[in-house]
Amino acid sequence: MRALLACILLSGCIVPAPTSGEKAAPEAKRGPPAQPVQVQNGANLGDKVEIQGLILNPGRAYPGDSVRVSAFFKVLDEIPADYMVFVHVEDIDGRVDRLNADHAPAGGANPTSKWKKGDVVRDDFQIYVPPTMQVRGLNVLLGFWDPKTDQRLVLKNPDAVRHDGANRILVAQIPLQN
Repeated sequence: MRALLACILLSGCIVPAPTSGEKAAPEAKRGPPAQPVQVQNGANLGDKVEIQGLILNPGRAYPGDSVRVSAFFKVLDEIPADYMVFVHVEDIDGRVDRLNADHAPAGGANPTSKWKKGDVVRDDFQIYVPPTMQVRGLNVLLGFWDPKTDQRLVLKNPDAVRHDGANRILVAQIPLQN
């Protein structure tokens, strides 16, 4: 009796294959894997850090993907506090709430208070694109903030880089394939 009941319940989950007159739903088509993209920047934050650039891999993404980011920072002067890297990821059309990828540099293994003038620091992190995010592309805005004071390092060369006026530097745009 249990076997018969299981067969009846499971048969309700079976979907018939399309007949010759019906079309199956199209599968998402992915092109060849996108190559990494290197982006130069040059933003001076608080005369402490220069954002030299980033490498995004892949250079374009699909909803549900993760984009690996390597950011390169040149230390212009010693930083007495331990700043966090803030990463705000926003729809280029401004229709979707932003994603945050804020983090301590190098996962906390290389705090800014240990950085030495002249060093170039690499910071690796990932941006996860939710599968429900159906947008044309994403703006990646980056900066540094002190979690104790909630203050950001101030952009010193606003005419040299793209920014939003709130010390958030537009460091990259990621096209999304839907």
